[in-house]
Amino acid sequence: MTENSDRTVVVTGGSRGIGRAICKAFAEPGTRIFFNYFSPADPEGEKAAAEETIALVRQNGAEAQGMWANVAVPAEVSQFFDQVMEATGRVDVLVNNAGILRDALMARMKEADWDAVLSVNLKGPFLCTQAAARIMAKQRSGRIVNMASVVGVIGNIGQANYVAAKAGLIGLTKTAAKEYASRGVTVNAVAPGFIDTDMTAGLPEKVRTAMLASIPLGRSGSPEDVAGVVRFLASDAAAYLTGQVLHVSGGMVM
Repeated sequence: MTENSDRTVVVTGGSRGIGRAICKAFAEPGTRIFFNYFSPADPEGEKAAAEETIALVRQNGAEAQGMWANVAVPAEVSQFFDQVMEATGRVDVLVNNAGILRDALMARMKEADWDAVLSVNLKGPFLCTQAAARIMAKQRSGRIVNMASVVGVIGNIGQANYVAAKAGLIGLTKTAAKEYASRGVTVNAVAPGFIDTDMTAGLPEKVRTAMLASIPLGRSGSPEDVAGVVRFLASDAAAYLTGQVLHVSGGMVM
């Protein structure tokens, strides 16, 4: 199946930010886009955000469906992919984008915050990759793109849990790439740098200024900057790329 034919695309964490931009990047007539969303702290707000993503995708002629599911819970992941398969019978692209933050210095980090971040940011991609790759292996084709981070390569103060999860995701990417290559499935990762999203909006101005100073291109990135690279990795042009980590950081990491 080529990028110009009908495709089923699954995006985790697609209700806002980078996830929404990725859904929009794939939106075109004939494409069916499924995404999950999950926020127990603000279910109504998250549902409204998901409905906005659906509307934006449909404006570009694609089909879209959002589902409430926690990627860290095996039963919910299974149900999510069962619904996708019932609707379309295939999965051509999986983008593991869902993620959370629970920042603190290691000396003060709560075990619950460590567990929560590792569960969503690393266990979630593992479970979703298992589910999608099982389908893709039977199809003998598929593209999996994992959302890593530059901090998974260089580390970051106050983010031991997040950094560990993203570093682990890079390792998972390389292993899955080797395991599924013979089935026509490529697995790559994108490592964003300082991107303007809800996650970074609350940073103190002093921190933002310092981060911008470390970026050779002199600006923060947009969700669309990341989404374009994800779309490339799922395209025919990237058919000979697998096990790679592409940094989208404005030169912050080289």
